[in-house]
Amino acid sequence: MIRPARKTDASEMVVLIDSAGYGAPLWVWAGMRTDEASVLEVGRKRAMREEGGFSYRNAFIAEENGIVHGMLVGYRLDDPYDAGDLDSIAKEFRSLIELEALVPGSWYVNILAVHGEYRGQGLGEKLLARAEQAAREAGARQMSVIIESNNAGAGRLYRRVGYAEKARRPRIPHPGDYTGSEEFVLLVKDLGGEAG
Repeated sequence: MIRPARKTDASEMVVLIDSAGYGAPLWVWAGMRTDEASVLEVGRKRAMREEGGFSYRNAFIAEENGIVHGMLVGYRLDDPYDAGDLDSIAKEFRSLIELEALVPGSWYVNILAVHGEYRGQGLGEKLLARAEQAAREAGARQMSVIIESNNAGAGRLYRRVGYAEKARRPRIPHPGDYTGSEEFVLLVKDLGGEAG
């Protein structure tokens, strides 16, 4: 079953975003920690927010019998897209912002993650189909996602459901990074129609 996320999914969301982010979320949350005992608690509080990209309000959960199998977080990018002062953004994320700026108004798949034991069962495609429904409801003409250049599995999934490469940017590793990926790749799927 694919359903909208609830605040009570925040702890599961944190685990899945860390899985999808190759340690980058933990690094970011560590820099935000104030009174929390754990960086995971920082992430959990962020997932419970009513606003912001990483919010339960922007997430869909794949579950069966009350057990979470995976998650997708996505939302429509601003149009026009204001990249702001890139020099004020951590160098590890500047390329991501540059790529997002190339697809203003698209419905952006920020996070797609499935727990390891549930992979290979078509959950990624089901979550993406639900996201596409949300994109159409939001009046988006395109969907977009940014993947690591060496993530062959993600590349196959997105291409299989109609995404095509639009651009690449160099990827600067964050402290503790273990992917070895050298580039971020922007993939786009045209939904046709007029933006609403």
